[in-house]
Amino acid sequence: MGWDGHSNGLERAMGRVGPLIVKGRNTPPSPLPRVIDSTKTHSHSNYSIYKISKTKTESGNQIHIASSNSRFTSSNQHRHRPLSTQIPLHLTAAKVHIGRRVLLRRWIDLPHLRSLNWNEFSSPVCGHWTGITCSEDGSRVIAVRLPGIGFRGPIPPNTLSRLSSLQILSLRSNAITGPFPPDFYSLTNLSFLYLQFNKFSGPLPLNFSAWNNLTIVNLSNNEFNGSIPNSISNLTHLTALNLANNSIWGEIPDLYLPNLKQINLSNNKLTGIVPKSLQKFPGSAFIGNNISFVDSPVVSSSHQPNSKSKNVGKLSEAALLGIIVAACVLGLIGFVFLLLVWWLRKRSEDVFSGKLKKGELSPEKAISRSQDANNRLFFFEGCNYAFDLEDLLRASAEVLGKGTFGIAYKAVLEDANTVVVKRLKEVSVGKREFEQQMEVVGSVKHSNVIELRAYYYSKDEKLLVYDFYSRGSVTAMLHGNRGDDRIPLDWETRLRIAIGAARGIARIHVGKLVHGNIKSSNIFLNSQHYGCVSDLGLSTIMRPLAPPIARASGYRAPEVTDTRKSSQPSDVYSFGVLLLELLTGKSPIHTTASDEVIHLVRWVHSVVREEWTAEVFDTELLRYPNIEEEMVEMLQIALACVVRMPDQRPKMVDVARMIERVRHTDYENRPSSEAKSENSTPT
Repeated sequence: MGWDGHSNGLERAMGRVGPLIVKGRNTPPSPLPRVIDSTKTHSHSNYSIYKISKTKTESGNQIHIASSNSRFTSSNQHRHRPLSTQIPLHLTAAKVHIGRRVLLRRWIDLPHLRSLNWNEFSSPVCGHWTGITCSEDGSRVIAVRLPGIGFRGPIPPNTLSRLSSLQILSLRSNAITGPFPPDFYSLTNLSFLYLQFNKFSGPLPLNFSAWNNLTIVNLSNNEFNGSIPNSISNLTHLTALNLANNSIWGEIPDLYLPNLKQINLSNNKLTGIVPKSLQKFPGSAFIGNNISFVDSPVVSSSHQPNSKSKNVGKLSEAALLGIIVAACVLGLIGFVFLLLVWWLRKRSEDVFSGKLKKGELSPEKAISRSQDANNRLFFFEGCNYAFDLEDLLRASAEVLGKGTFGIAYKAVLEDANTVVVKRLKEVSVGKREFEQQMEVVGSVKHSNVIELRAYYYSKDEKLLVYDFYSRGSVTAMLHGNRGDDRIPLDWETRLRIAIGAARGIARIHVGKLVHGNIKSSNIFLNSQHYGCVSDLGLSTIMRPLAPPIARASGYRAPEVTDTRKSSQPSDVYSFGVLLLELLTGKSPIHTTASDEVIHLVRWVHSVVREEWTAEVFDTELLRYPNIEEEMVEMLQIALACVVRMPDQRPKMVDVARMIERVRHTDYENRPSSEAKSENSTPT
């Protein structure tokens, strides 16, 4: 805190910041950010005196700071320490950039809806703070990406503008108010500026020449007014400019920008004629203004006053024909225009289906995309991701798989974070019910339940965002690779998958929820190889399950196949099938070499009934010694779960306890790190 006169860890440790007596030099330091109330007057008599000395050690330069109240030691080997043990000075020898941290702490004091991991006790700024990217040597902040955080109010002065090396600034999709910050002129290295979907007001900055490296500028969907500055024409590197949906008035200046590939000035109050330099762009870039592409033609006539009356009839006939032709042409142009508008709107609504499948979407293409301000990514409390829908559109993506409820994509964001985006199909509920169900799902916190990080709802798209689990699903590990380089799942890993999944489902059932789609492709492995359950809560918002087909049908309890309605007992049945899959290595529905379709549950029952129990187990497990008794116990648990009558199946919490007792090792006392849900890209 501290920038508004409040106490913080730094002040408690050091008292007030005063003049320094540095070894070999008694002159005061240059002005730097201070963690004191700048509105109050302080006399030097109230300041503590500090003495700084530097010595070299094998571990690096040691900076010693001594006062009457405390003594600190800083090392260039550990240059980012808790803020409470540092002073706000730029110590070049040790590369300690405390001013930058304090600077960003003041920025985060701006009211915001989502929590960030920015505090004086967190890890170093570079590489750890959400939304912050630094140079390779860690000495300069070069990018701030904080879209959709929920910032409200004006940007505090002398905060972001002090990051003189900043190249990328993305604050889009917030609620930032006030004029364009005048101190941003100091960001002379800025190349990418994304401030769209905020509440900025007042005129556009007059001197765009201050940012001669600008490549992309997006100030759309704000409340800017005034005219378009002529200084934009000096941005020779500019490739994309979006000023759409503001209140900008006046004529469009002639912008001779050789590298400009995208421009959007639509829905403003512009007048006059589109300059020749911009007439190469489509009309949709200027729609919603009172402007035209060319001067109105001067009407001229070849009709002579002394024409003979006998030619009047012929002229009238020709004129009539011309009118008809002109009407047809205008009608065709109007039809094409309406078709274009419809196509653009459809393209905007279905942008995710088209762009995400193709992979990377360039900023030049994304900048002209329209977005419904009421349909944005909603993040849950505790999520440290800093991105919005536009970031997802630009992310490189690949299809992970197609499941019962939709398609899953792996998306790699600009900041190198990797997430899974699930695009739902056949959602049967409205927006309000969808959001209510997502709130319930998002409230479930358990180490063996994959957390829902964010969701998006619009008329045509419903998206869910999860962490990416790099080890993949149980399906992939059991059935994915059958080649010579296959690494089989050992018994220890299968036990951990079972106990993790059982605990996750038991937690879901404690909350009276139903999963409704338990299967091996929805079980993932965390860093400790424990199973984690995904796709919670989707069965209640999707259309009733279709008739069972292929492998998925093997997980469904008999009553679900008949009624298409899931329940907690049906979840237990599906989990029992998962256990059989782990024990046998076979899919719930599979085909033999003779094309005979085998139902796993029926097959296991028949083998056990014939007292050939050993034939049930996966041959890959037979190589491990002293596990036969454990496998038989697990088989008995699985068979108890897949009994036909729902009321005869055990509760999931009891199933979890039974599996824990299979191995005498105390799973309850496993390391606490295993209790954390895995995020393959920590922030």
